[in-house]
Amino acid sequence: MNYLPVFSALAICGVSGALFSALHAPLPWMIGPLLAMALGKFLGANIAAPSGGRATGQLIIACALGLYFSPAVAGEVAAHWYLLIAAAVLAILLAYASGWFLMRTAGLDATTALFASVPGGAAEMTILGERFGARSDRVVLAQALRVVIVVLVVPFAFTAFGLHGADPYRPAQFAVDGARLIALLCIAAAAGGALVKLRMPNAWMLGPLGVTAALTLGGVSLSAIPTWLSNAAQLLIGCALGSGFDRESLRSSPRFISMVCLSVALAMLASALSAWGLAFLGSVPVTTMVLATAPGGMAEICVTAKVLQLGVPLVTAAHVTRVIILVTTTAPTFKLARRLKQAWG
Repeated sequence: MNYLPVFSALAICGVSGALFSALHAPLPWMIGPLLAMALGKFLGANIAAPSGGRATGQLIIACALGLYFSPAVAGEVAAHWYLLIAAAVLAILLAYASGWFLMRTAGLDATTALFASVPGGAAEMTILGERFGARSDRVVLAQALRVVIVVLVVPFAFTAFGLHGADPYRPAQFAVDGARLIALLCIAAAAGGALVKLRMPNAWMLGPLGVTAALTLGGVSLSAIPTWLSNAAQLLIGCALGSGFDRESLRSSPRFISMVCLSVALAMLASALSAWGLAFLGSVPVTTMVLATAPGGMAEICVTAKVLQLGVPLVTAAHVTRVIILVTTTAPTFKLARRLKQAWG
């Protein structure tokens, strides 16, 4: 097996991450590798993201996020349950609105347009879409564009307005312990693997996050996640995201891509405006609710919240709630809508 493309990709991503870090860019170890990988793929370079890289990155990030859920923090998050449900309902409404927009402007059929717009996890939406006859290539590309656009726009926007560093939440103050860190990662991997076998969505985020949060709630002190490991996880996620942008896919459908970009921009604007109302309703910072409602990927947005120190537990809980509700309701809702359409002719 030829490992040169993988080693080349990791080298390029490592250099770009270090460069963006030196330039003090937001989320340097994710955005730098993402842009470098996407540029390399577009130029036809012989590079490839490592197999399982994104899952590994998600596992590590999930462990880091789980350390925030002390009993006091978990209680405060639970007290805002209505905001979590509201954010999930908002995501559903925006998904259907975005699907309608793509159907009208990009010439997509209704099935492909919907599953290309639902922010419930790219892999999960692609699989569900294929079951109902959606074009998987369009769903994959649209989902990738959505995540990348949000990852690129949100951190830079927040940094430009100086919206960071105001988070009252901090992870549990555990020291880094090598042996216990390995134990934590093994436990997290077992939890993620179990959810994979159960075909749960976002298994490598939800499994490790759930078990780490449970340990933290129970006062079990294993280890903190060292900064270098968190940076490596972001690099793997950025590398995986950038690997989906080859020249052929981007050049073959310019109108589709432009309409997807516009629909994501409109969804971001609508979610940001709604976040103001939810923040007022729940007496929480607007910045936290903007991240909680952002139509990006769960791992990527939660990393943004962690790096910018903006309501990590609430943002994480909101995106977990959204993913669970979207993945469990999208297929039944779609079936019902299709039956109603057939009944009414």
